[in-house]
Amino acid sequence: MEVTTRLTWIEEKILENLLGKASLTLLYKSSVHGSSIFRMTKTCSHQGATMTVVHLNEEVVGVFMLECFSSLPSEKPRTCVWFSFERNNSPGISALFLDTVVTVSNEQLKFLSPYGLSLTLDPSKCKLHLNNAVIKILDLNVKNISQYLECEIFRVDGIKNDPGFIKRLVTAKQHRRKLVSALRAYRPYEDLVSEARILLVGPVGSGKSSFFNSVKSVFQGHLARQAIVGSDESSITKQYRIYSIKDGKSGKTLPFMLCDSMGLSEREEAGLCIDDIPHILKGYVPDRYQFNPHAAIQAKRFTHVTSPPLKDRIRCVAFVLDSNSVNTLSDKMVAKLKKIQQDAVDCGIGHVALLTNVNDCDKVLDDNFLNMTECATSQSQVKNVHTMLNIPISNILMVRNYASERTLEPMMDILILTALRQMLRVVDDALEDFPLEDNGTLAPL
Repeated sequence: MEVTTRLTWIEEKILENLLGKASLTLLYKSSVHGSSIFRMTKTCSHQGATMTVVHLNEEVVGVFMLECFSSLPSEKPRTCVWFSFERNNSPGISALFLDTVVTVSNEQLKFLSPYGLSLTLDPSKCKLHLNNAVIKILDLNVKNISQYLECEIFRVDGIKNDPGFIKRLVTAKQHRRKLVSALRAYRPYEDLVSEARILLVGPVGSGKSSFFNSVKSVFQGHLARQAIVGSDESSITKQYRIYSIKDGKSGKTLPFMLCDSMGLSEREEAGLCIDDIPHILKGYVPDRYQFNPHAAIQAKRFTHVTSPPLKDRIRCVAFVLDSNSVNTLSDKMVAKLKKIQQDAVDCGIGHVALLTNVNDCDKVLDDNFLNMTECATSQSQVKNVHTMLNIPISNILMVRNYASERTLEPMMDILILTALRQMLRVVDDALEDFPLEDNGTLAPL
């Protein structure tokens, strides 16, 4: 009879992706192979990297070990990843990279980290022992000693035998999770507006619509293609679109919106008319407005809107530029970008630059995923944008949008989320500096 795992298909895929598209092969299952620690270690010896998975009533806890069981017992630290997740909520996996001493003694399998974390399996009694430190750091809702339903051990194939790579991969996934949580909790400064609107502008084909699709993909947990994208010489986007972002976990609409505009063109009477920009910034232009490259918006068209709601105003302008062509922008294109920038400044709106099509996401952020590396900030594209638009280096952001990928990638997500977080910080800076009426609300433009 074939021995099958207790993990659901989704849970198994989440664990495989935790280590970079690995594959799991079930070696040991306590309910089938028995509760002897000797049988457990013998079955799993000389199998290479393994993953021990402990099934509790509501949660799953486990440890990945890069080195094999063959040399147990040993006091030499092993390369390990500790993890946990709630059943039916596997995207919310908690994981951390830890050098771990793994030993077998008194019929128990023990995982001990130098940071005071302790996880012990007692197969003969089907019990899992956890100290308070590991319960807290893995965000578990269990007792120190818990009866487990099943213990399974898998062979892990298809991963790099490189502790540094595994550490960065796991750390990236955890940093991504923190970024998503922080952005889910975001609220505009002092709740002065109910939602923060970010305008995406840039040359045709620079990746404005793709950036929206990428942001939506991250929050939905799967690749999304709501905005139509393409590589035509003329702008694919013909309408002004105001996109809301829904949280795939709660289903709630998040308090920020991305406003997609027609691409800028160097050709006369083509692309977005930059005289339309002030109307967009002030909130007069409705969703799905059809742009006319041959004529600017006529103010009388919106006479029925005497004063748009404060929430409809743009709070940040993001200049979206292809990193592969930003160094060769024509004088006409640069002049258009500068004109838009001046319009934003006149309206008290902050702005950032978003460089798309970054080749190597791993080299953009430092080991803590907090700052752009010196290698990234010294690139000619960043320097040129800084000089061209006088935008601070901290507001020049680098991303790789989702295009041909089939699954979400942690490093791509981190760059996308980091860029969005900085845009919202610019929004809050602008709101904090905006004049208020006596009643504490934003003054009209």
